[in-house]
Amino acid sequence: MEEIRTTPHEHISTLLEKAGEGDRQAFKDLVSLYQQKVFLLAYSILRNREDALDVVQETFMRLYQKLSAYDKDRNFQAWLLQIAKNLSIDFYRKHYGKRREMEADRSVEELQLAADDHRSNPESSELRTVISRNLERLGERQRLIFVMKHFNGLEYREIAEVLGISVGTVKSLHFKAVRNLKNWLSPQLGMQP
Repeated sequence: MEEIRTTPHEHISTLLEKAGEGDRQAFKDLVSLYQQKVFLLAYSILRNREDALDVVQETFMRLYQKLSAYDKDRNFQAWLLQIAKNLSIDFYRKHYGKRREMEADRSVEELQLAADDHRSNPESSELRTVISRNLERLGERQRLIFVMKHFNGLEYREIAEVLGISVGTVKSLHFKAVRNLKNWLSPQLGMQP
């Protein structure tokens, strides 16, 4: 018997359809596929693990409520991340006073950005710390775009859609983020800028 293969887009469409019909396992599969990406986006805005986890939970609750409103012609990941971004911004605004007190509470180095086996390597751990510290120095939009591009694997047009800005602006902010990180990291890593 020949195995039928589906593209990732068809797989997501199938999961969305099944989840919309009440299939709990399909919804759990969607959550497991996207929870890390939603977390990274929320964390890049809130810079607090617990708050980001709250937003992740709220994002998937919203997803469940809005499954029937999803336009099948739209990029699902971009749509989901748009929900997460809006919830993160709302959370930030609502808890701004609390947020300022916790500004330095946690750094990006706590994220699981590398495979677990890299954690036992002191050089890799040190490099992650240096990168994380410098990632925190970026402006909010530059950091958000950098995280979406390099940790979530989004294309420029998808980032533009999520943030509601032009592709040109995304490219410009990404270029500036990379340039800033390169300038800051080069001396710390003993390289020429």
